[in-house]
Amino acid sequence: MSISPTKPVERQLPTEEARDLLALTRELVERELLPRAAVDEDEGRFPREVFRTLGEAGLLGLPYPESHGGGEQPYEVYLQVLEELAAGWLAVGLGVSVHTLSCHALATFGSEEQKQRLLPRMLGGELLGAYCLSEPQSGSDAAALRTSAVRSGDTWTVNGTKAWITHGGHADFYSTLVRTGQPGPAGISALLIDAGTPGLSAAPPERKMGMKSSPTAQIHFDGAQVPADRLIGEEGQGFSIALSALDSGRLGIAACAVGLAQAALDQAVEYARDRRQFGRPIAEFQGLSFLLADMATQVEAGRALYVAAARRRDAGLAFTKQAAMAKLFCTDAAMRVTTDAVQVLGGYGYTQDFPVERYMREAKVLQIVEGTNQIQRMVIGRRLTGGTGR
Repeated sequence: MSISPTKPVERQLPTEEARDLLALTRELVERELLPRAAVDEDEGRFPREVFRTLGEAGLLGLPYPESHGGGEQPYEVYLQVLEELAAGWLAVGLGVSVHTLSCHALATFGSEEQKQRLLPRMLGGELLGAYCLSEPQSGSDAAALRTSAVRSGDTWTVNGTKAWITHGGHADFYSTLVRTGQPGPAGISALLIDAGTPGLSAAPPERKMGMKSSPTAQIHFDGAQVPADRLIGEEGQGFSIALSALDSGRLGIAACAVGLAQAALDQAVEYARDRRQFGRPIAEFQGLSFLLADMATQVEAGRALYVAAARRRDAGLAFTKQAAMAKLFCTDAAMRVTTDAVQVLGGYGYTQDFPVERYMREAKVLQIVEGTNQIQRMVIGRRLTGGTGR
């Protein structure tokens, strides 16, 4: 089944370079993603070569400095590229977001020597990353993580299990949060661990409702020996590094959610124009046109919210609350819009002959990853009332 490209979105972009970048992204989506997305999702095939293509095009390091191999683009632009990728294939859009998240610790808190040595291959697309924070017993309560790292001389010995790791078993490196000291946030540190490290292994991938082309697996560390120079930042700084990454990562999920919702809206509008009942297109019936109007409004509102949060980030302003709001609103909107798209297509929407049933299954996970939407409400509430925690 071929999927029609989404219609170009009217965007307010800051530079001509940004407009060219979005045009390149749409071209790659139409050529590399849309022709294979449905079949690969059905067969659970991870499109590793697509990420190499995106890396060669410069799309895997967009928000990071050119001096280390990145694209030096503002988050406002990077997120809109993510949106376009997700509209074509959510597994790829979310994968780029996760890869960008996995580079954050090194790019933001690493030493200059570490950056020069490691970042170019990560940002250039030669290497694909994964982000290891959650554990089987500590998901939302990240400060309770148990995976331990004990230093002896020039080596950290890592033991424990990470859970729900996107690209688990396929990544080339794992940005990993480990316990190096006392219980609680102050005892957490960040390590950058190569996939080939002896003692590191991946469990079989999770059997998921959707996003089958995006592998999710537990990662086991059984006496894994990690060089001491792979510590990112200071010992005990890991929790603040993780929270910093999550603020940005939540914006990535928001952008992906808007892309998915835009794809569902476009499919619904196209179907409503073509489908005729009682002698006219069903789009002309007020009940349906109102439904489409509500869907379109949610997509536009979500886009405006995540772009506004990105502009705060680019300006160096605090954006934790705005990132949580964007993640909350955009992913809830994606769930509503994809569900309504199935309704517009009626019985056909419930079949695999059209992509909207897949969109609906994929939307659900966006309300869970990078902090559940209940956690986002906690973050927002605490920011409003002056409470502590994130």
